[in-house]
Amino acid sequence: MITYEQIKQNDAIRTYIQKADESLAALGYTEHSFAHVTKVAENVKYILETLGYSQHEVELGMIAAYLHDIGNLVNRSEHSQSGAVMAFRILDRMDMDAEDIATVVTAIGNHDEGTGVPVNAIAAALILADKSDVRRSRVRNQEKSTFDIHDRVNYSVEKSILKINQEHSLIKLKLTVDTHYGSVMDYFEIFLERMILCRKAAEKLGLQFKLMINEQSLI
Repeated sequence: MITYEQIKQNDAIRTYIQKADESLAALGYTEHSFAHVTKVAENVKYILETLGYSQHEVELGMIAAYLHDIGNLVNRSEHSQSGAVMAFRILDRMDMDAEDIATVVTAIGNHDEGTGVPVNAIAAALILADKSDVRRSRVRNQEKSTFDIHDRVNYSVEKSILKINQEHSLIKLKLTVDTHYGSVMDYFEIFLERMILCRKAAEKLGLQFKLMINEQSLI
């Protein structure tokens, strides 16, 4: 079996991730490089392990997470679809089992809120892990006076925690929002579609989804 560590160490994959992120940087998007895909992979692992999925399924989920944004190398538009095609070619050339390739490609192709559907547990875990990665360190623009609403929303999030309760009935996204930079309404204006998709993903995993926002002004 192809492992997550093999994927992480693959030079071609690392190049694709880096170049995809450089394209997004040129377009003014938030960070989508190694910090993002690694955090998403760690959250996928947390979700699937906590819910009792097999180690094999956890590995596939982490691989899908690490590869999920490579389609941005082609174009931001429809990047989940182009990313799925790229992942298919990469994994096929690495001689991954066809069934495992299908699982990874399906998850990648369904992770974006425009077209995504949590069709299986790994796709659902990827959606939740990806859409919950909102944090100040993803903002590239260092000039606060020129922040657009996306910059303000991400920069305002001081802390983000994804947590499944002990009964495995509820998954919470807890955010600490500095309202000096962005309001809770700003967050919903930008991310409402993502939160709806997260709710559907949680339901696929047999969970309820709850968003908790703690407002504070740090200045």
